[in-house]
Amino acid sequence: MNAPRPLSRRDFLLSAATLAGAGIAHAAAPAHSPATAEPIIDIHQHTNYGGVRDAAFRQISPARTHAQLRAHQLGLGVTKTILLPSGRDAFRPSTINGRSNGLESTITGNEDCLAFVRAFPAEFVFGANEVSDLADATAVIEKYLKLGAVLIGEQKFNVECDSAEMQKLYQLADAYRVPILMHWQIGSYNQGFDRFHTMLKKYPRVNFIGHAQTWWANIDKACDNDPRNLYPRGKLTPGGLTDRYLSDYPNMFGDLSAGSGENAFKRDPDHARAFLARHQDKLMFGSDCVDPTADVAVCSGARQLAQVRAYAPNKTAERKMLYTNAQTLFRL
Repeated sequence: MNAPRPLSRRDFLLSAATLAGAGIAHAAAPAHSPATAEPIIDIHQHTNYGGVRDAAFRQISPARTHAQLRAHQLGLGVTKTILLPSGRDAFRPSTINGRSNGLESTITGNEDCLAFVRAFPAEFVFGANEVSDLADATAVIEKYLKLGAVLIGEQKFNVECDSAEMQKLYQLADAYRVPILMHWQIGSYNQGFDRFHTMLKKYPRVNFIGHAQTWWANIDKACDNDPRNLYPRGKLTPGGLTDRYLSDYPNMFGDLSAGSGENAFKRDPDHARAFLARHQDKLMFGSDCVDPTADVAVCSGARQLAQVRAYAPNKTAERKMLYTNAQTLFRL
């Protein structure tokens, strides 16, 4: 690990602004600013994120460059990043006829992530991914697991969570002792969230990581799972399905990333404090933000970092969620 850089005026202001942007009042940047020596693992980032595709799903505008991605992660204070590749472009029901190509963006695949990791091995590791129901999906993923991928995912395809194709991936995760990260979005990706407990029971040695709108909406016991309301607002009731999965199954973990993760805490800070205290051993920081810089005005990753630091019950719990849990789960 490189020696920590000194705390600049810009770093100090960014940390303070991050806390303000999350609605958290502090007089100054905390001692554990992103610029200090404390390591952070980000379990959810992407290469070539943020470009625009046309109606034929061809990229027609620039995405975040590799250099911008690296600068973004350094700006957040992240010391190790897991890159999550897309699968190959395919036009079939599991990709919603191409909508989920590039993980519904312009994100690149296994080879690009592997090349990035080889260029910056101290800072980045990678996952392995493929469209779930392609005939050679397991063979493709296994190739990259053998090359050092530390998880399978991000699985973001329109498949049933207990389908034969998905169970082949769970079996592969079991064989290679790697987690699998799933994007839960009712009506679009990974169907059958209410049945997923059957897979948690069937594959007890596989560590599953939940992410995205349906995952975070279901921390609320009153969640109505309306696909038109993927970012619910207001106070919530503890004991939702996500809450129960985390409590009841040792092999279920949570990814704090993206606007869905940020919204889950911002909507009800009191619940956020209790939720982080209750599940501090199961949650891991991820950014999954598309911005080219770690500017709090646009960066959900920076805002979520601030929320974790503000709502964690103590310093030990904070360090678990920002570093130790991921270090242990991914053997980093």
